Amino acid sequence: MRTVVLGGGPGGYVAAIRAAQLGAKVTLVEKEKVGGTCLHWGCIPTKVLKATADIMDLLGRAKEMGVELGGRPAVDLESLMERKRKVVETQEKGILKLLERFRIRLVQGLGHRILPGALKVKLSAGGEDDLPWERLILAVGSKPMSLPSIPFDGRYILSSSDILELKELPASVLIVGGGVVGCELATILRSLGSKVSIVEAMDRLLPLPSLDPDMSAVLEREMRKRGIEIYVRKVVERVEDREGRVEVTLGTFHQGESGSLPPSGPKSIVCDRVIVCVGREPTTKDMDLEPLGLRLRDKGWIEANEELETNVQGVFAVGDALGPSRPMLAHLASAEGIVAAENSLGEKRKMSYEAVPSAIFTTPEVSSVGLSETEAGRRGLSPRSETFLFRLLGKAHATGDLAGHVKVVFDGTTRRILGFQIVGGHATELIWGCGALLNEKATLEDLAHTIFPHPTFSEAIGELAHKALGRPIHG
Repeated sequence: MRTVVLGGGPGGYVAAIRAAQLGAKVTLVEKEKVGGTCLHWGCIPTKVLKATADIMDLLGRAKEMGVELGGRPAVDLESLMERKRKVVETQEKGILKLLERFRIRLVQGLGHRILPGALKVKLSAGGEDDLPWERLILAVGSKPMSLPSIPFDGRYILSSSDILELKELPASVLIVGGGVVGCELATILRSLGSKVSIVEAMDRLLPLPSLDPDMSAVLEREMRKRGIEIYVRKVVERVEDREGRVEVTLGTFHQGESGSLPPSGPKSIVCDRVIVCVGREPTTKDMDLEPLGLRLRDKGWIEANEELETNVQGVFAVGDALGPSRPMLAHLASAEGIVAAENSLGEKRKMSYEAVPSAIFTTPEVSSVGLSETEAGRRGLSPRSETFLFRLLGKAHATGDLAGHVKVVFDGTTRRILGFQIVGGHATELIWGCGALLNEKATLEDLAHTIFPHPTFSEAIGELAHKALGRPIHG
């Protein structure tokens, strides 16, 4: 079976590997570098920056932790960016070795026109090639969305990708968009030494269906403690050049989650850089899909069924290309890649989105899996919830990470667990086990019977179960 995978990100290269494992003759087409946005402009490089930011935070608490420093710590941005480059390069080489191991042909070029049974590719080295396919997996990803009123210029108005190529740390930045990327960059840049402001049109940061407002409230409180200025229910009305700096005028957003709001006076902020993080947009508008007859959703997202097959037989789609109707996450794209590859070769697996974990690398971290209490109510369930504070744990006091809590959402009648949300230290590492509980359709009793190691942050999850059952131990 000749299988062509278009796009070498975490959805595409994983799909290629799985198809090859099942015996397909696989060609992977990538216009830039394997690993996609996740490896080169997202997950991995930002975590390199986050690791350094965490060190700066710890050094700022040195005296509290019993350490005397001889001078004021400073970030060497050139060295940091070089480390980022090396980490990304190492990961990219690893993927290339995997492709070689599974005998996957890599074609460097832009797949720009799809015909029934053939993909036309503009080769990076020049010229064009026609690649025949019997099965096609589209993993064409997405790209940062700009605002018409604030177009990217790569100098003063930056995308989330641009920020990863900085030559010097800006003294002050305004981040437009209080979603996952905006909040992550806000806490990273603040820790590295920039003065940070963040503006969000909705009435809270991280206005995600998977997170209840109490999670956002903790993050906002801790961000304000760190000196980050937060403006919710605000939008950018005007951006003007001010002799090498930028003046941004904010106005009130009149239709947020809480309905209409009374207007307030404009607010002006002068900063060195503006970073626009308002979401992603599809790449399909850069391709000719008409000969294939592929059905697209609004704005150009690809439409696919539960088996990830499009309206065209033998053509599957995974990852960001499917749009924001489901989480746009690298690990989800990889899971979809496996399902799509298996289905393209005869299986009939349905993709489940009931236990997809979300990991947000802010300070403090935020994570979730399953339904929020709000979303469970919208679905007509009878949810209840309980929380357990990290500050009740000995480990939290030992490390000084007191902020945050764990929250469980459960069915009020059956006590079956519906979802978890965590805000605080190590939240992104704790959430995977919560997802396993959801997959097993576990109840609060099942969780309460689990023994957690002491002293750890994971104890909060066990304590939470006892508290939700009305028999708290330490809560």
